[in-house]
Amino acid sequence: MKDANTMTRVVDQIRTQEKSERQQAIIDSFVRNQGDLMRRDPKAWRGKFRKMAASPFAFYRGSASLFYADVSRDADPFLNAQTSRVWIQGDLHAENFGTYMNGAGVLVFDVNDFDEAYVGPFTWDVKRLAASLALIGHAKALSDAEIRRLIDACARGYADQIARFNAGKDGDFAVTLANATGKVRQVLQDARLLTRVALLDQETDIVDGDRRFRDGKATERLDDATRAKVEAALAGYVDSIPDAKRRAAMAYAVKDVVKRRGVGIGSAGLTMFSVLIEGETQALENDIIISMKVAQPAAPSRHVPDENIRAYFLHDGERTTVSQLALQAHADPLLGHAMLEGTGGMYVAEVSPYTADLEWDDINDMDELTEVVDMLGRCVAKIHSVSDVDSAQTLIDYSTELAIHGVLEGKVDDFAAYVCDFGQQYGEQVRDDHRLFVDAFRNGLFGLV
Repeated sequence: MKDANTMTRVVDQIRTQEKSERQQAIIDSFVRNQGDLMRRDPKAWRGKFRKMAASPFAFYRGSASLFYADVSRDADPFLNAQTSRVWIQGDLHAENFGTYMNGAGVLVFDVNDFDEAYVGPFTWDVKRLAASLALIGHAKALSDAEIRRLIDACARGYADQIARFNAGKDGDFAVTLANATGKVRQVLQDARLLTRVALLDQETDIVDGDRRFRDGKATERLDDATRAKVEAALAGYVDSIPDAKRRAAMAYAVKDVVKRRGVGIGSAGLTMFSVLIEGETQALENDIIISMKVAQPAAPSRHVPDENIRAYFLHDGERTTVSQLALQAHADPLLGHAMLEGTGGMYVAEVSPYTADLEWDDINDMDELTEVVDMLGRCVAKIHSVSDVDSAQTLIDYSTELAIHGVLEGKVDDFAAYVCDFGQQYGEQVRDDHRLFVDAFRNGLFGLV
């Protein structure tokens, strides 16, 4: 293994580029990876780009393809044949953490959003998170030393939790109300106050004694032909759910379907449907909303030169589903995938009524920040080590925690320093890239006409 302190840094390579060359690389990363979507719905992408223009962090959230083009060129001392083949979340920034109700009925604080999940180097997740922490720290006007302290705490939390898993400890580890503290505990308590009925009342009306989606600017009614295609796809979706998680047929009976316009930074131009299904009983408070959306190729996949991984999945809806099962213990029992005629692979999951996200605006005390990022690091270690019991994937047939521990044992200080260096340097690069992106967008260089 090479010494982490002597590695060539990709940021050093970027710094040698002229601004015009780097700006073109930013433009190319979008056109090459999302060009079809941009041409299909330029209005949606203009909206996305305006949101990304708001801050360096918003730009970072929406530019995963650029990150992977960069990080894949970074010489990395902690990678070998096994640690380069780990299930990763793929878009692991600091705002992709929140709560969910797991399949065992326990509220968990964990990584969320698996749209970009894939098999790749474990450090890609850690590095992406580290750079996002640097951006948050800079936005809070923390000093460079304080930002480094945050990233260091996250990296060490990750390494410590990997060591605990490797030692046979914490096999059922999760951040829950039983062990969470501080701000993370508050997020879990906030989620506990949420109810299914409140979500249903927000999204639906009761019409002629039954629920249906409320019409609004974000939804669109389907014609009969499209509705028939969606319902046919949903029949296939039920077959994709693991047998142990599958419910009685009545639970999946479709009550209403609407097309939904994406509003988030990552959903511009994507086809999405909201589906209202019966649930376990005919009681109206037990209705369930599931989301069905077109899955796109994962951003890391373009930089993992392994055709066996690519060929493992029928489509990206299956890739997202299989990846989430590999990354999440007690995954959503409604998680599955489908093929929609004329559209392609779809990822299907419940719209959880128990979702509360970690908000960074009111976390400013250094002790609180350090406590939170330590937990984030441990959550990342968990997804790299613990799969759902119904995960049947065969791509990774070895202990990832053993492999990762093998490259970290005795080198935790080097690992933490390496992650800190990358996070701070790449965070600075993102701030520069954000300015170049804004100038390119406002001067029409993306061709969004």
